[in-house]
Amino acid sequence: MTGNGNRWTPAARAVRFVGRTLRHEWHGIVTDPLRQLVRRGLSGIVLAFVAAFGVILFHGLAQHPGGRRLVWHLGGVTADLPLWLALLRTPVSLYVPALDLPVWAGITQLFLAFALAELVLGRARTLAVAYLTTLAGTLAARVMVALGPGRWGLGLPPEAGRILDTGPSAAVVGLFTYLAVVRRAPVVFALTGGSMVWESLAVPNLAGREHLIAVVTALVLGLLHGRRPPVPVRNRADLHAQGLGTPPSPPRSGPPAPRPDPQHHPVPSLRLLP
Repeated sequence: MTGNGNRWTPAARAVRFVGRTLRHEWHGIVTDPLRQLVRRGLSGIVLAFVAAFGVILFHGLAQHPGGRRLVWHLGGVTADLPLWLALLRTPVSLYVPALDLPVWAGITQLFLAFALAELVLGRARTLAVAYLTTLAGTLAARVMVALGPGRWGLGLPPEAGRILDTGPSAAVVGLFTYLAVVRRAPVVFALTGGSMVWESLAVPNLAGREHLIAVVTALVLGLLHGRRPPVPVRNRADLHAQGLGTPPSPPRSGPPAPRPDPQHHPVPSLRLLP
């Protein structure tokens, strides 16, 4: 602080801001999900167990020649497949791991991503984000192969269309990015989105590009989280009923209207005929 003792120096303000940001991030990413886990029990992370079991199952099947063919026909997605078949296999591809990567490290990340997302976002939104980010990467790969090499720096050669899709890694990256955006967690965002940017620059390949597409898709979905289109209302009474605006004003005061006398029954006048 400065000499008068009532103002923070720029360095102290920066340290205070970083500490407040990290404390908020720790609460949103760790403390709140743990409270949800204690309250809901293991039923709150069903998707995490299903995803981990699915990856273990498909990885075990892929260790045998017959099982590898079965895994390919169920969840193998490449850019040269017909679009309808790629869309049909995409949900299953979430559980098909890359055979050239350590599966157990991937399972740990997969379990953590689905567990945190299910506790924070709910089951339906978790599945939607995981599927949409994976689908975005798959469709983007088809577009890049269709463009061909040398087209604006985005195109890929035809042989890239035979490379197996990223599998569950795009969903993991998408879920972590989405959580980082909706919970305002810059450290998590830097560890996920930043690492994918570095990967795509250090090792430019199809997987790195699909991961970048997944990050961008999750970023857009996270920014749109909680936004709803305005609902039209007819009058101020409807606004007040929805908790919006001010209550409708009472009718203006004026001289009271005369009330009819119950004892007086007016007799209609008779018109004499000529």
